[in-house]
Amino acid sequence: MNKKEVLEIRRLLNKDNCRIERICGCYVDGHKEKKLEMKEAFLSLPEEEMFKYIEIFKKTLSGTIGKNLLNLDFPLEEELGEGRQKMLLALRDSALKDEALLDAFYDQVIHTYLFPENYLILLIYGVYDIPSRTSDGLEMDDASDYMYQFVLCSICPVSLSKPGLCYDADSNSFIDKIQDWMVQKPDKGFLFPAFNDRNTDLHSLLYYSRNPEELHPEIPEEMLGCPLPIPAKGQKEAFSTLVEETFGEDCGFEVARSIHENLNQILEEKKDDPEPASLGKAEVERLLADCGASREQLEHFEEEFDREAGERGSLMAANVANARRFEVKTPDITVQVSPDRTDLVETRTLDGQECLVIRLDGEVEVNGIRIRPEHTDD
Repeated sequence: MNKKEVLEIRRLLNKDNCRIERICGCYVDGHKEKKLEMKEAFLSLPEEEMFKYIEIFKKTLSGTIGKNLLNLDFPLEEELGEGRQKMLLALRDSALKDEALLDAFYDQVIHTYLFPENYLILLIYGVYDIPSRTSDGLEMDDASDYMYQFVLCSICPVSLSKPGLCYDADSNSFIDKIQDWMVQKPDKGFLFPAFNDRNTDLHSLLYYSRNPEELHPEIPEEMLGCPLPIPAKGQKEAFSTLVEETFGEDCGFEVARSIHENLNQILEEKKDDPEPASLGKAEVERLLADCGASREQLEHFEEEFDREAGERGSLMAANVANARRFEVKTPDITVQVSPDRTDLVETRTLDGQECLVIRLDGEVEVNGIRIRPEHTDD
């Protein structure tokens, strides 16, 4: 799913244009015991309660594609016979009305999810009559050819509120606040089936992780049967390794600056594209060549790429680039520069030592103190 398709589904999760028909849930304690189960027609909930749930579901469809939101495909073996796709299809087709199926799903989450504290499993079922679009992108609400039926799962930590004093209006005094078990923002979740090309894609799902560095692979891989791509941090590390191994002794400051500038140019060119900028083997090789890698240095590139990213792997440009800053780091010093002002930084050899030189441009502050550049007479 791309950004536009995710946003289209998010717009269904609101009170005025709600496509949610049913909500179910199971509260699990830190001992992996079910404490409460719920099932309701979503629109029968009290309005304030409904808004709170909507916030949770919208959060499950938020973040950056390739980091927090991952498009995952089912291997063929998971779509056949008793593959793990079967339960998800059954949940969707039952409209979450099969209690035995719901219990089996909750049990599967409890058995698989490695989380030692309390949490809430939420499931919603929705139906979307997909409006057709004209060639210029305008929706025709009265023209629809397809229906999208989906299940969205959100797994939310439940933790005790902080103790403290609070004002009690009845007694007009401050009293000790009673600690309550509060449902937090979702930590994990998924949308099935995926909404690819504005239509049902039973071969894929969209997986959500609040922290892209803690994907909890046991959920997508063990429970859902979908292999994970390299996480965002792993992609950055793989790309850095490819650059360092390709350039070897020639991997200097100017090479790093050139790669930074080229990557940010790719991101800028793709910023209005709903599909995230992706770098396959050929694109990375071309990037390194544009930044000065010779034919000899690229001789073993394909083997190195296959080892780091997989034979058919790709790297998200947003995961390997730093669009927010240009950073130079030593064990004792970190220098951060605006990404479009890398021209202010250069390396020079002074008194036999390689030095980082920063041109002072405009007002300068040190620990909040405005200073005047020192001028020396030659």
